[in-house]
Amino acid sequence: MSKKLNVYLAGPRGFCAGVDRAIEMVKEALKKYGEPVYVRHEIVHNKYVVENLKSEGAVFVEELDEIQDRSRPVIFSAHGVPKSVPDEALNLNLIYFDATCPLVSKIHKEVENYDKRKLPVILIGHRNHPEVIGTMGQTNSEIHLIEKVEDVKNLPLDFNKEIAYVTQTTLSVDDTKDIVNEIKKYFSNVIEPKKNDICYATTNRQEAVKKVASNCDYFLVIGASNSSNSLRLVEVAKNYGSKKAILVEDVDSLNLNIFENIKNIGITASASSPEILVKKLLDKLKNNFELKINEAHYQKEDIYFNVPHKLRS
Repeated sequence: MSKKLNVYLAGPRGFCAGVDRAIEMVKEALKKYGEPVYVRHEIVHNKYVVENLKSEGAVFVEELDEIQDRSRPVIFSAHGVPKSVPDEALNLNLIYFDATCPLVSKIHKEVENYDKRKLPVILIGHRNHPEVIGTMGQTNSEIHLIEKVEDVKNLPLDFNKEIAYVTQTTLSVDDTKDIVNEIKKYFSNVIEPKKNDICYATTNRQEAVKKVASNCDYFLVIGASNSSNSLRLVEVAKNYGSKKAILVEDVDSLNLNIFENIKNIGITASASSPEILVKKLLDKLKNNFELKINEAHYQKEDIYFNVPHKLRS
């Protein structure tokens, strides 16, 4: 008789609208232009997605000068790019399409508007993450990057002057709230984004994990180690009561011995991980355990971002 496992499936989970659109843009470009289509940086941080697109004819580069055939189109990743990148594409006479998530583009516009108003801008985010590099490259003015509460007191800014802040879209909702509260404690005149910069998908996936984490001895987050939204879900699972939480980058190589003395596990997929990997993981577990799957009713996300018209084949 096989061992029983209670599985708590968090929902919503998996691809967000920005990731869907970016992947669709690469596929449409391949349909319209044929192979190869270049992509600057991983289109989204997920090995499964990247390998799939490579097999269809996408070629991934880190910088535009690596593109050998300049008659071929290039797509910028969903994380967003500094303004210098489209400028360089024009200089190299490249056909380019920008797959920046519209919710990241919103932050780029906020930064530009604050810059026009000569406001000092604080960016809450993770150093060297492509989204942060893209946001900091929207103006020539200095943007002050902070990563944690303790950084606020070291900001070289006048406490009485008007300042503005923006955030990366994939941060921990809880940690960011703490940092924002600290900013408001320190500065008397703070301009906030009109609408929360942390995107709906990051927020929803974190909330979903919070709801089930305390039932779990082990929480599995399907995602990538260079994906901010994936890593935050692991932290949230731990912070909200799961005894252990791990990132699963490769479903096939997951060692099932970890469940030896375990009764309850949680599963989610980050905003850059496809639902097919959840199915793959469940199939693998079904082969070895008797599963009881618990999935609470949740509001399906109905946000959709259109692929640019000129890419439609």
